Amino acid sequence: MNRMNLPKLPHRAAVLGLLGVLALTGAAGCSSAADSTPRTTADSAPRTAEARTSAPPSATGSATDVGWVQLMTPMNQQAVKLLTLAAERADEPRLRAFAVRLRADQEAELDRLRPLLTRMGLPLTDVHAGHDMPGMVTERDLTAARAAEGPPFDRLVLAGIRDHLRQSAQVSRSEITAGGRADARELARALVTARETFLAELARLPGAERALG
Repeated sequence: MNRMNLPKLPHRAAVLGLLGVLALTGAAGCSSAADSTPRTTADSAPRTAEARTSAPPSATGSATDVGWVQLMTPMNQQAVKLLTLAAERADEPRLRAFAVRLRADQEAELDRLRPLLTRMGLPLTDVHAGHDMPGMVTERDLTAARAAEGPPFDRLVLAGIRDHLRQSAQVSRSEITAGGRADARELARALVTARETFLAELARLPGAERALG
């Protein structure tokens, strides 16, 4: 499991608030094959989490808004790096084609996430640099991918991208239910829809069932 060495306050509080929603709904923690299927039914736990972790909306946004956009941006940036490798080196042609399309989608999302950071008065720098966040493609992951070839490389890509898509979808669902900004919630909804589509497609790729279990 990845270690979560979170930055200092106030950003640390924002991320803890966002991930707290996931913890109380059973979706927090490191992304792995043990990740559960996203919850689809409402219950009292998410509503309780929202009350405890969401600050009132402001010109900047709630703690959930801040934590979400500052987490999603580097998550996409790191995923793009792994997808670039996959587009060039994947052994399975369908995985290469999938990586090309998903990379374009992730870059398009970044074109919406970065302006949102600016509108919220937040820096464009990666506040998570040096920290292994759940579901994020790490530099260690990229090093392992660069050293792998053939089917082992494909398995690394499939697992890494699956974890990225799953965890970022979970975090985005928390933004939808607990965020304070309408524009952030709208973008989160678009991200969830895209991830559900790509996760379904990833599961049908050759070798995915064996690689992901």
